[in-house]
Amino acid sequence: MAIVLPILRQVAPIRSVLDAGQLAELARQALVAEVELTPKPGLVDRRGAGAHSDLSLDLMRQSAAAIAPYFQAMGDSAQSMPFDRGLRTEVAAIGRAAESAMLQATNGSNAHKGAIWILGLLVTAASRGIDLNPAAIAQDAAFLARLPDRAQPQLLSHGEMVRARYGATGARGEAFAGFPHVLHVGLPTLRAERNRARTETNSRLWALLNIMARLEDTCVLYRGGAEGLAIVQKGASDALLAGGPGSVAGELAMLRLDQELLIRNISPGGAADLLAATLFLDALEQGQNAIEDNSLSEEVSYGTD
Repeated sequence: MAIVLPILRQVAPIRSVLDAGQLAELARQALVAEVELTPKPGLVDRRGAGAHSDLSLDLMRQSAAAIAPYFQAMGDSAQSMPFDRGLRTEVAAIGRAAESAMLQATNGSNAHKGAIWILGLLVTAASRGIDLNPAAIAQDAAFLARLPDRAQPQLLSHGEMVRARYGATGARGEAFAGFPHVLHVGLPTLRAERNRARTETNSRLWALLNIMARLEDTCVLYRGGAEGLAIVQKGASDALLAGGPGSVAGELAMLRLDQELLIRNISPGGAADLLAATLFLDALEQGQNAIEDNSLSEEVSYGTD
């Protein structure tokens, strides 16, 4: 059965307050802000490579820079094409080119494959400029994600292997569902903790831990199975219950979780991608044209007084 597109999606695109280049730069900054955020259990940050043997802080920065032009290309396409299957096919092709650029920049390491899909869709939707409210952008991005990509290669990815074994849908399912862990977990937590006068670093860490505690992270499932996912979710929940980032007990719990994940070689990369998406949509909602990393200038105890 053919998909009937709403009339709204057939009209000429309206230019956004930020052009495609600015949105792409904002997405790049979101990726850098995510990786710079410290300390993150099992993930690359300023302390080191986390549970990764093939990534580093510099490689993650290089990856973000390499894929930013492809985000701009997606946004440019959204501003010149109808919001339909043709755009879906075009954006998917650009996304595959972005993956190749990422792999070249990182010497073959997967730094941001999930983020290319997630942020690519959000940049594409935001580039239409119809409504920069996070919920509206997510709705448009989900609409685009659900359209078929006839050129999609039939390859057995890590995400598909996990989906077949555990039923977890990963980044694709998150997009299909309208980014619930961004809209209903990441963004509300970030706002709430800022309103409690926490530092920006701790507010972002609270958002990350809340996502980790709820997400069926396919990166975790691929590396650690169901047991690993349970450890991540319980460990994140325990850290929050202990007081979370900004408290001695909470940061000690985060450190224990980090050590456990390093031993088990588990990295919650799906949660990290959704935090980057959270920061991107938050900046748009706040009317910001830059995402700053304030962590170096903020007092962060890392589990000590």
